[in-house]
Formats: sequence, structure tokens, C-alpha cells
Amino acid sequence: MPRGLDAAAFAAVGLSVALTIVIGLLGPSAMVPALPGPSWQPPYSLDLRPDGHLVIAMAAAALLLGGLGLAAALRSRWRPDPRWLLAAGCAAAALLAFLPPSGSADHLNYAAYGRLVTLGHDPYAVTPAALPGDPVTGAVEEWAGVTSVYGPVATAVQALASFAGGDSVRLTVFVMAAFNATAFVVTALLLHRFTRGEADLQRRAALLWAANPLMIYHLAAGMHVDTLAVACMIAALMARGAGSGLLLGVGIGVKLNAGLVALGPAWELRRSPGRLAVVAGTATATVLVVYGVAGSHVFDQVSAASRKVSLGTPWQLVKVGLQTMFGPGAYTAWIQIGSLLLLAALAWMILRAAPRHTAAAVAAVMVVAWLFAAPYALPWYDGLAFALLAMASWPALESFMVARVAILSLGYLPAREALRPEDLLWLKTVVRERAVPWSLLALTLALAWWAATAGARARRRPASAAPRR
Repeated sequence: MPRGLDAAAFAAVGLSVALTIVIGLLGPSAMVPALPGPSWQPPYSLDLRPDGHLVIAMAAAALLLGGLGLAAALRSRWRPDPRWLLAAGCAAAALLAFLPPSGSADHLNYAAYGRLVTLGHDPYAVTPAALPGDPVTGAVEEWAGVTSVYGPVATAVQALASFAGGDSVRLTVFVMAAFNATAFVVTALLLHRFTRGEADLQRRAALLWAANPLMIYHLAAGMHVDTLAVACMIAALMARGAGSGLLLGVGIGVKLNAGLVALGPAWELRRSPGRLAVVAGTATATVLVVYGVAGSHVFDQVSAASRKVSLGTPWQLVKVGLQTMFGPGAYTAWIQIGSLLLLAALAWMILRAAPRHTAAAVAAVMVVAWLFAAPYALPWYDGLAFALLAMASWPALESFMVARVAILSLGYLPAREALRPEDLLWLKTVVRERAVPWSLLALTLALAWWAATAGARARRRPASAAPRR
């Protein structure tokens, strides 16, 4: 039987997931975009239209309970059957597919880009704003004037959903939610299989992915396309040969930043040139075909996004500091160079601290370093790191990621600016623009210090363990 603190940890995890489900069930609010169309079409809700203050408070409670509960559960001495955690997480993800997505309005962008394809337009050249009268493209909120930043594979899935949903926003979103939930569940099952034979590892894998309240909040309830990329990359790490390369290429075809995972297999196969050539060659060929069909302009919006600095990262502090010292300007090049240097430094230090250098561990190092170093980051980007850590089994690094995603998540309440109550502007000006960047800066420095000291200890151990002559 679990002790009091252990029971409280798992209860907090469960309550966090329950609150996430309730937010979607209540209907349109500051956290849940209204979906045009008859209510008998999925996704379904009670259509209660609750007060924005209440829903934001519920979301904050879900994130706080989820972060604290997850951190405690990962250290708990209670050993619940991992199959129960797996089943509970998968059931929650499946249920959320029938509820309106919450947290941000990105799913409306996905629906619009798919709609553009089915209407014969190029979403990498035409914005949703070009068709304001269309019921699907007209539903986009903040990003109506922006072309797609997602890879061709993601666009193909969005187009398939649009083909099935037609001019119904609700049906289009539901089909995409079904794809998303499937990818979430498939990833959970793959991680469960990868850790088979070791109940403790299966339990941690379930907590880090399937039953992770923060991932359920962002990837299952939020329905972000990142879930598809994660599924491809985890499958790629479990596959062999050309199959691994094909899956790597498809994952990169969903989102370019998923390509960091490819460095894991490349490291593991560095002493097997033939096998490395097969995997690398297949992955490269797949990427060339996928992006070649779409055309080189597919990178236009990605390139523009790479020069942005999001309000919740420490680089926002750097940007403001540079503007104060040297006058108005974006200082994009300086920040990009600084970000690359930080990425290289963090990756090197964390890699030295790694207990083992498997493909999953090396991939996790690169993704975690990128997340902490990137000038533009959103909390749902962290899903890839959690899935990789579930394979790598690295408790110390897990703690940093739980803290990071919890802090960043609180900074994006709500992620939708349009429906934030006016008297909650401080959530942006104080929390997102000040508290979160400073907190993440402190966490980044703590990560660097831990990696440096852990790496130094790891280098000393072999020397001290060597036999004396």
C-alpha cells in the first residue's frame, strides 16, 4: 500500500488530469476556442461557457498539481502496476479526442492549412486570411496572416483531416484529434514495449509519457502536431536499418527540429559505417523527397520563425538588455549566435554527465540542450524530451525537464491572447515577460552547474576505480 506522501503524489497527478478533462468538457472559454458548427458533431462539450477567470484558475491548478505530483511520483517508493498507469493515460488521451482542444488555438491553424490544400492552395504561400469567407480558414484567430511553419508530412495529415471534415471546423478538428490521440497512445505503447522486462523502468516510462499530466495537458488536450513527430522518432529509435531511417525522415517531415533525434542513432552507429550509411541514406532520401515535393519555399516561414524570440525564454531578457544598451533593434544575429553557443556548451556538458551513451540518451541530450538554448520555445515542444527520457532512464535530467515545462506552462496561461480577461493582463506582462524568463534563466544555470559537476565526477570515477600497481 502507498504511504501518505506517495498516495498524495499520485492523487495530484490524477486530479491534474481530471481538471484538464473538465476544462475541455465545460465548453468555449479563455482556454477553449469556440468551434463553429452544430453541437451534435464532435468534438463535444457541455457548452456552459464558463467565466475566463475560473477556467484559467483551473488550468493553473492542473499545471501546479501536475508538476508537483509528477516530480513526487517519479521519486515515490510506491510501485503501482505500470500497466494501470499506461491504461489510465491512454484512456485520458482517447477521451480528450472527443472534447474541444484547450490551451491554445493552434488546431484552428492546422485545420486552415489542411483546408487550403483541399481547395487547391499552397499553405506555404497562401495564408488563411486570403480566404476570410471560408468557414474553416475564417475560424483562425491570431495567426490568420501567417503561412504554415509545419513540415509537409504534418500538412498531409491536416489535408486528410480537411478532406474528411469538409467545410466543418468541428469535424476537421475531430479527425485531427483522432490522429493526435492515436499518435499519443502509440508512443505510450512503444515506450512500454521498449522498457519491457523491467517494471521500474516501465513505471517511469508511463509516468513520463502516458500518465504525465503535463504532456496530457499540452499534447493530448492541446492537440499539438508535435505528438506526431514524437511518435515517429520513438518508433525510429526502436526500428533498425532502413526502417529507422524512413521513420526519422518522416518525423523530420512533421517538424524540422525533430531532426535532432537523428544524432542519437548516428552516435550509436558511428563504429558501424555500413549500418550508419543505410540509416543516414534512407533518412536523407526521405527528407529530400518529402520536402522536395513541397518545394523550397516550405522553409520560408521556418526561417522567419527561427529569428523570433518568445516572451517566456531567457533570451527575451537578453533582447531587452541589448535594446537598452544599444538602442532599438531585434539583434537577431547576436541572439542566434549566442543560442548556438549555448546549445553546444550545454550539449557537451550534459553528454559528459550521461550515465550511458545509447542512441536514446544522446538524442535526449541534444533535445534538452536545444530546448534550454532556443530563443523561441513553447511548453508543448518539451514532449519530445520527455519521450526520449522515458527511453534513457535519467532521473536527474527528468527533474530539470519537469521544472522547465511546469514553469513555462504557467507563463502561457492562457496561450490565447484574444480571450484573456482584461484584468488578467499581468499574466502576460508580469508572469510571462518577467517571472518565467528569470526562472528559466536560473534553471538553465542550475542545469549547467549540475552537468559540469556530474561530468567531472563521471570522469574521476574510472581513474579512482583503476587498480593500483
